[in-house]
Amino acid sequence: MRLLVLGGTEFVGRAVVEAALARGWEVTVFHRGRHEAPPGARTLHGDRTAPGGLTALAEDGGAWDAVVDTWSAAPRAVQDTARLLRGRAGRYVYVSSCSVYAWPPPAGYGEDAPLVEGASPGAGQSDYARDKRGGELAAVEGFGADDSVLVRAGLILGPYENVGRLPWWLTRMARGGPVLAPGPRELPLQYVDVRDLAEWILGAAERGLSGPYNLISPRGHATTGTLLEACARVTGGKAELRWTEPGVILAAGIEPWVELPVWVPPGSDLHDALHGADVSRALAAGLRCRPVEETVADTWSWLCALGGVAPQRTDRTRNGLDPEVEAKVLAAGPGS
Repeated sequence: MRLLVLGGTEFVGRAVVEAALARGWEVTVFHRGRHEAPPGARTLHGDRTAPGGLTALAEDGGAWDAVVDTWSAAPRAVQDTARLLRGRAGRYVYVSSCSVYAWPPPAGYGEDAPLVEGASPGAGQSDYARDKRGGELAAVEGFGADDSVLVRAGLILGPYENVGRLPWWLTRMARGGPVLAPGPRELPLQYVDVRDLAEWILGAAERGLSGPYNLISPRGHATTGTLLEACARVTGGKAELRWTEPGVILAAGIEPWVELPVWVPPGSDLHDALHGADVSRALAAGLRCRPVEETVADTWSWLCALGGVAPQRTDRTRNGLDPEVEAKVLAAGPGS
């Protein structure tokens, strides 16, 4: 297979490139040159946001079996690229998001749930949900419904993470001492290891799949308990998890998802949206999810190799809880 990855040097894109190279595929990476592409990939440089930014891709003349695009900003960048590559690539795989569903999505929502309104394939940057939906529309506009795959990912964890969710928990556990662990311990989570996402994407390209897919683990593949306990173990066991009721956390003004990454309180619209999707279509199409312990251990190994400091995207909110706030809540009373 000949694969073109738009981006391909960070997190999801990098995982796709490495997985494709491991399969022996011929991989071309089109990126801005801010980071090195994985060894073995052919490189083209360009900035999709700049005038003439697609020149290198246009003049290259290459052809590919599939294109993978992880773009998250103005949909018109997807539109321009898809139009350029139509006739030069067999399939357009756009890595979208479950954020494209109209808020609040119902618990157990599938790919046929209502979508956000107001998105346009030729639009400039607006908000994340409409940008991702606009990217979907641009991919379908350029390649047609039969030759485009819309990968609606949820929470993505694993090595190369540059958003600061799992790396924050690992760093916090490594610091040791009492840790504010948001309850309930058995709260079911949904996420996908970036490498499992990458393998599914390549399989979809090989098999000629099309249409939208919710790409997250089955509900309850992990729980808050199994995730945080794995983090505590792999970092040396110096952390003492103090399970705390959701009401106590919310009363302290702690923001779910941001200050305590991954966690959102049970029974909320946010939990249904982030950890309640129906993924039966993706499972039937070959999605396989590795154990949470493996995701945590491999992410910790990667983080240690970087000296304990993970990369951070500048366009995303920095995650994590202030140590003083954590200490104050822990000192206030017993947890659950």
